[in-house]
Amino acid sequence: QSQDDRFAFTAEWYDPNASLFRRYELLYYPKDGSVEMYDVKNHRTFLKRTKYESLHLEDLFVGNKITVFSRHLTLVDYGDQYTARKLGSRKERTLALIKPDAISKIGELIDIIIDAGFTITKAKMMVLSRKEAVDFYVDHQPKPLYNELLQFITSGPIVAMEILGDDAVCKWKTLLGPANSAVAQTDAPGSIRANFGHDGLRNAAHGPDSVASAAQELELFFPSSGGRGPVNTAKFTNCTCCIIKPHAVNEGLAGKIIKAITNEGFQISALQMFNMERANVEEFYEIYKGVVAEYMDMVTELCSGPCIAMEIIQPEPPKVFRDFCGPSDPEIARHLRPGTLRAVFGKNKIQNAVHCTDLPEDGLLEVS
Repeated sequence: QSQDDRFAFTAEWYDPNASLFRRYELLYYPKDGSVEMYDVKNHRTFLKRTKYESLHLEDLFVGNKITVFSRHLTLVDYGDQYTARKLGSRKERTLALIKPDAISKIGELIDIIIDAGFTITKAKMMVLSRKEAVDFYVDHQPKPLYNELLQFITSGPIVAMEILGDDAVCKWKTLLGPANSAVAQTDAPGSIRANFGHDGLRNAAHGPDSVASAAQELELFFPSSGGRGPVNTAKFTNCTCCIIKPHAVNEGLAGKIIKAITNEGFQISALQMFNMERANVEEFYEIYKGVVAEYMDMVTELCSGPCIAMEIIQPEPPKVFRDFCGPSDPEIARHLRPGTLRAVFGKNKIQNAVHCTDLPEDGLLEVS
């Protein structure tokens, strides 16, 4: 890359106070990882050129959501021909759907997705109604197993994810392997369906066949109109809240943390990925305001990128989830409780991998 290489994008930010979208020109300088922003409408500098460690070249493509100083920006277009030519990649989005038979393996499957180089941009545990299942399997209607398909996909929770990567549709289909798990075991022994599936019906996961059907199916689960999509699976009883913080999601630790939680005997009864606005985080963390010295830093961390919120249900006999998370300072956790989530995955008091509900009576409130 030449000395003065720079890439330009048009970025949009939703300003909640004014209830409108603001447009910026975003410039990125790969040499020193700095960014600069111009307010398009008012023709003035919005952000002087500043080093910004957590933005990387691979995050920069049209359609992606990035976070700059806790502002969530959507990259809506390339800013010039040079950027379009250099970075106009083959990035695609596709649907990764974990079926009811593999729901206990969410952690392992998320790990496989991340290790394959995909970015998970949306995720939600949901239950399909019969009507939604009919819409989803519209092409399968003439097939002999159609009714069993509908029955199976509505029989329990599923996890729908929008995943993003180079040539994603084809790459995800290859990772899945043949639709029949028995065939997959002989023809593609390393594939997801060979390792996690049971037969032609209960085959662990699904992926669309083409870019067009990926767009169509993603629309069912994550409507672009801002509609709700299928309902989430939260039970709102006997529950506590756990949030995988943005730094841990960013470092690709989500699968490992989820695996650790389920291996410990806790049940994840609901899960969803969120990009939190600062005002919402301040409200969520309100009980720490004026109590914890790191309050402002905690707020900044939680709105610095996508986080994954989960409803956790205690096992029988009950274990306390908060004890499993460990002391809020990972350094202390490593000395006193080395097996806890924060000891294993946390970096420091702010980037301590997970938030968990502190007081038992706040569990329902935080989950809601």
